[in-house]
Amino acid sequence: MIGLIIIGDEILSGRRQDKHLSKAIELLSERGMAVSWVRYVGDEPERITEDIRHALGSGDVVFSFGGIGATPDDHTRACAAQAIGEPLALHPQAKPLILARCEALAKEAGHAFDPNSPDTLRRLHMGEFPLSADIIPNPYNQIPGFTLLGRVHFLPGFPIMAWPMMAWALDTLHLQLHGTGRVHEKSVVVYGAIESVLTPLMQQIEAQFAPVKVFSLPSVDHPVHGRHIELGVKGLPDDIERAFEAMLTGLHDIGANMGPISVR
Repeated sequence: MIGLIIIGDEILSGRRQDKHLSKAIELLSERGMAVSWVRYVGDEPERITEDIRHALGSGDVVFSFGGIGATPDDHTRACAAQAIGEPLALHPQAKPLILARCEALAKEAGHAFDPNSPDTLRRLHMGEFPLSADIIPNPYNQIPGFTLLGRVHFLPGFPIMAWPMMAWALDTLHLQLHGTGRVHEKSVVVYGAIESVLTPLMQQIEAQFAPVKVFSLPSVDHPVHGRHIELGVKGLPDDIERAFEAMLTGLHDIGANMGPISVR
């Protein structure tokens, strides 16, 4: 399974809108994969540590967005170290990348580069990761993210950095998972339906055609179909075809008024 942890008070307060979930769905869909779960958490170290500890123990591939900088409200690196039970240390591959970035910034500003300046030393904190971490390259400014256990990945909150870093991890570290999470859906519009009446049929389909899942999406004011339920199945192509035919038969047997069929 693929999980996401999205960190930041600014997301929970509404000061910024989360864009990571929709982009992650897009990046995964392009590779035949899908998001299984998402957790949103504010800048609270205890809760961040708890969510990272869950990710490490889950066996899932997890992408964590945000909080890996070096300002007082960036807690993710320290929380990751606590969750895995390791100290933070300046990563030997991260150090030259960050120093090169600092030198480039000094050159752009017309200043002499001082590797021991307070500003440079503060920036080097961004390369302090748990001891067992490997780096994730950052094509935007070269300051890397990191990964633990080869499957729990820590990325910046900035989309311009995080999204290509996520794509790199998917294509470099998880190529074997491409195509394994592709889910197909087939559904039908059922006019004027009541979910409680359809529930026994839904339960029957799930029990008979497991692991196919049934979904029900009610609407009361659709501009085209009015009050209706979109009733469908999702799973592997061959499985859902059999389940959907059984669903149509069941709907016909209870006298349901059916409309268009959709395939996704």
